[in-house]
Amino acid sequence: MASRPRVIRTVSALRRTLAPIRAAEERLALVPTMGALHGGHLSLVRLARRRADWVAVSIFVNPAQFAPHEDFATYPRSLGNDLAMLAREGVDLVWAPPPEVMYPAGFATRIVPEGPAAAGLEDMFRPHFFAGVATVVGKLLIQCQPDIAIFGEKDYQQLRVVTQLAKDLDLPVRIIGAPTRRERDGLAMSSRNAYLSAEERATAPTLYRVLQQSAEAIAAGAPIAATLANGRREIERAGFALDYLEARDARTLAPVRSRDDAPVRLLVAARIGRTRLIDNVAV
Repeated sequence: MASRPRVIRTVSALRRTLAPIRAAEERLALVPTMGALHGGHLSLVRLARRRADWVAVSIFVNPAQFAPHEDFATYPRSLGNDLAMLAREGVDLVWAPPPEVMYPAGFATRIVPEGPAAAGLEDMFRPHFFAGVATVVGKLLIQCQPDIAIFGEKDYQQLRVVTQLAKDLDLPVRIIGAPTRRERDGLAMSSRNAYLSAEERATAPTLYRVLQQSAEAIAAGAPIAATLANGRREIERAGFALDYLEARDARTLAPVRSRDDAPVRLLVAARIGRTRLIDNVAV
């Protein structure tokens, strides 16, 4: 059986562990996660292994990105299972700080991003979210000092925010987006899929199906506005409470009216039962 990766819980221990890697000028990849790992996370780890000499995975359920009414207390946590999975993938170290290490008494600084963080997508429904994400990701990148950091494309707006953050703050790290991993029926892998009832789980792939159909129609020349209107109706008929279905510039997340305006990304967020799902596809 593969040995478990070294688990580090303090900044001082993390610095001692990383010092010889940095001194040897070996490449370090970081895969930031909130745990409750699944096949999507493992695909990021495998990409990291191909791109670097050392692979670190962070596991931290970040309270700063949850609003009081959201699921921080009930968010899935399974550290023992996560470590076993990471051992099988050959991960070298796990950075798993407790909240008091990431946000010690007197902590008073946060990063408030703009640009793609204020695109009228997730930020409209979770206005607190990207300041929490940017602050914790900024800390993780400074703490771990990776050469590359890998994020899944499923959280596409987050990927654009993190990419802009690293660029704007001159952080010496390359942000890499990895393709969304899906179940056989197309549902994007997510830790929150565990919340779905059997009936909701059967309905959930509607989001991806509508995204695919809409992308194909737009690529074939159908008007974006009419295509999205049809898609919204289909999602709501399936029983979802729709937050948004939008076509955006894949680089800036600005709205687009025509496929000729920019590379187009379709993004969706909707609730079914108590579970909020997000997804996206390229056109």
